[in-house]
Amino acid sequence: MKNLTPGHSCRLRLRAATLFVAVVVSLNLSANELKFEQIFSDKGEPPSLHYLAEFSSKGTQHQLELWRDGERRLKRRTDDSVEIYAFRKPDDSEFRLSILDLKRHIHTRVDRTNLYRIGNFTDWFDLAHGLKHPKGVYQLVPASAPQGETKPLTACQWYDLTQQQRTTHVCWSLKKHIPMIIQAQNLEVLWRVTALDQKPVLETHFVIHDEGFVQNDANQDIEND
Repeated sequence: MKNLTPGHSCRLRLRAATLFVAVVVSLNLSANELKFEQIFSDKGEPPSLHYLAEFSSKGTQHQLELWRDGERRLKRRTDDSVEIYAFRKPDDSEFRLSILDLKRHIHTRVDRTNLYRIGNFTDWFDLAHGLKHPKGVYQLVPASAPQGETKPLTACQWYDLTQQQRTTHVCWSLKKHIPMIIQAQNLEVLWRVTALDQKPVLETHFVIHDEGFVQNDANQDIEND
């Protein structure tokens, strides 16, 4: 066996210690990373929910109002432009949509399966919560409130969602099961809930008023392609 000089032996121990620390750090990082469905879950959410939110899309500010009746039906109104109604059976991934273009007076009907056929992977969770599952590889870790963050309407827990070297800060309400605030990496507010309540949603909210609208059956168009 080759004799080791004191300097050589010291370097080996230092190299081994460095490798050990790197492995421990890697394991800790892996342990801290969370699954999207684990944190942003609808399990145990309120049976009824009504909220108003402001959000930014392509540099333009929008107003959204949403009514949700459990897992059976929901209604979204964006600005004074679009109303979306979604209906489904409890515990069923399939749902049907009615989309009302309020300016052009067009009522489009489409089912989830046909949305998927044309590459639109909108899901019930996306519609109800304003937060969409990231595509591809991502990292989700607990975080502290970003500096200068906008104050949330109610208590929420901050998480950092990183994808393609871009981090989004999400403040998730553990009681309401919706994001109270979403901020971009530069701290621009992308989403903010401004009001909410848990009163039972009235039946009248799910009555579709489409008198005089052009009726468009997208299901038939997609299935015939």
